[in-house]
Formats: sequence, structure tokens, C-alpha cells
Amino acid sequence: MKVICLGDAYITPEMMENGVRPYLGEGDRLEVLFFGEKDRREMRDTVKAIEAGRREEIPTPEGLGEAVRDADLIIVHLCPLTRSLFAEAPRLKAVMSCRGGLENIDIEAATEAGVIVSNNPAHNANGVAEFTIGLILSETRNIARSNLALRNGEWRRIYPNTATTIRELTDMTVGIVGYGSIGRLVARKLQPFGCRILAADPFLKEITDGFAELVPMDRLLAESDIVTLHARSDHAIMTEREFDLMKEHSYLINSARSYLVDPLAFQRAMDSGKLLGAAFDVYETEPVIPEFYLRYDNITLTNHQGGDTINSFRDAPIAAIRNYLGFLRGGKLPFWVNRKALEGKIR
Repeated sequence: MKVICLGDAYITPEMMENGVRPYLGEGDRLEVLFFGEKDRREMRDTVKAIEAGRREEIPTPEGLGEAVRDADLIIVHLCPLTRSLFAEAPRLKAVMSCRGGLENIDIEAATEAGVIVSNNPAHNANGVAEFTIGLILSETRNIARSNLALRNGEWRRIYPNTATTIRELTDMTVGIVGYGSIGRLVARKLQPFGCRILAADPFLKEITDGFAELVPMDRLLAESDIVTLHARSDHAIMTEREFDLMKEHSYLINSARSYLVDPLAFQRAMDSGKLLGAAFDVYETEPVIPEFYLRYDNITLTNHQGGDTINSFRDAPIAAIRNYLGFLRGGKLPFWVNRKALEGKIR
């Protein structure tokens, strides 16, 4: 079996090599190539172009076309895999992506070529879940604001939530919107705090882990002191209607996708006092922050770093090769994207 790993500034070639090679046999071959700019800051525009659907415009590593001609498996993070590339890879059986997003892979072309595509939406789940807990604590307990005040020579006593009382998590209800890999981990990590936990997810009929109570979205909004978003959607799920349903003096946390929140509806909720505070890690115009966010003292802002941990990058290639080898041995392949089209028809 020949395996091609496509590293980049995030999941480096060294991480690919160290993660994959220990699982290969004596007769297997491994080729590791580097994609994109070496500096993460310079990679930002490339990532934005990929996520905007412009993968065909982005140069791929020199030698990739030749390398795929006898490849059986590609493990990739951000490098574009286009229709022309699949046409050059007659032996290719599978693409294992180290990330949740699939914008860099032409799924239709892969399916037509009989190539399995599997992603890994859970690769940074623990990192994002940990960070979400941090955002909740920072916003409700004014940690970032206190730090900033002290650095500016102020021993601050009054905060945006002082008048309505600063509450401990044990006294609050946390509503988790989207109970997938990250949502479940957030619920698990909240257990020691003793808070009540609600969850809303249209794809679930029940929750069996004992960490949260599954409720309709409207009830979650009405009863939660803190609403944290962990859903995947192609449109806003927090519009004016949802903000109107939220509990008075509640908090909104978004470490998922910026477009899940209607910005005008959010601004109205902040101006009306409906929201006591918010914490955001994601923005439509990154790296530029919407100007009106900066007007509010009761918003904690971080620069899209929820999943940016060495663990999430280092462990992703390991999960990819282990999942594929397990599949070859007859196991279930997690996150098989084009399963319906290919099951029973694979090479």
C-alpha cells in the first residue's frame, strides 16, 4: 500500500510522518508532501479561499500529480483534491481528511472515481470543548475584563453583570445547541460544576449519556442562563425569534461558526439588555472583528483559537490511519462521507 500524506503549516509533515509511519508494514510506502505557506498567518488567506469554494484556484504541491498515480490512500488536511487529481489516481481507494470541513475535496469527483472520503469532525473536539468552558467562565466571572483593568492600573469592582448578581455555574442552567462530538464533551466537562444541562439537537431522538436532558430548542432558549452553540448548519440558527425566546439576562457563547448568529439580531439583543453578556471565538470577517462588537464591555472576544492545540493537530493523522486500517480489517469507518453512494461498490 502506498500512502501519501499532505501536511501544511498546521499539521506539519513531521506530524504526518510520526503519526502514520508506525502503523505501516514493511512493504508499505509513505510519501509526505507540504502544501501552502509555511507561516500560519500567511496561510489565512489560503484557508479562507478554500472555505469559500475556490479550491481549483489554489496551487498544490509540486510532484503531487506524479505521486498519486500509484497511491492507494491520501491523508490530507487542507490541500485541495480536485477532479483533475482524482483522474490522475487510478489506484486511489480512499481519502482520509484530518479535519471536519470538506471544502478542499471534490466529493463528487471522488465518488465518481470510486474513492472513499472520510473526514474527522471530532479532531479538535476536545480542544474546542475545553475552550468553551473557558469562554463561559471568562464571560460570567469577568476574568478577561479583570485582567485588562489591572493591566491598566484599575482595581475594578463593578462589571456589566454586577447589578444582576455574578452567579456561579452551579446556580445556572447551560443549554447546548448541537449535541455532537463537541456538544457531548462540553456536557461531560461541565459535570463537576453541578449545573443543570439542557441540549437541543434535531438529529437526536434521545440522549443516553446521562449528562444532559434533550429538549426542544424553544424550551432550551427559555430556560437556559447560558446558551452555547455547537451545531452545524448552513444558515443562522440564532435570529430575532430565538433571541426573543431567550431567558432574560442570559449569555450567548459561540465557538462554532460565525454565521450561526444573525449579527443584527444579536446587536438588538445586546442593546435591549436581553443578553447579559456573550463570548465569541469566530467571525465572518476574520481577521477583522465586526466594529460594533468592540463597543460592548460585556463581550469576551478571542481570535478563533478554540481548536488550535498541539493535540488536535498531532493526533489527527493517527486517527486517520487507524480508522482506515480498521476499515480494511472489516471494522466500521467513522465519518464516511460518501458511504451511501459507494458502499458495496468500492475498489
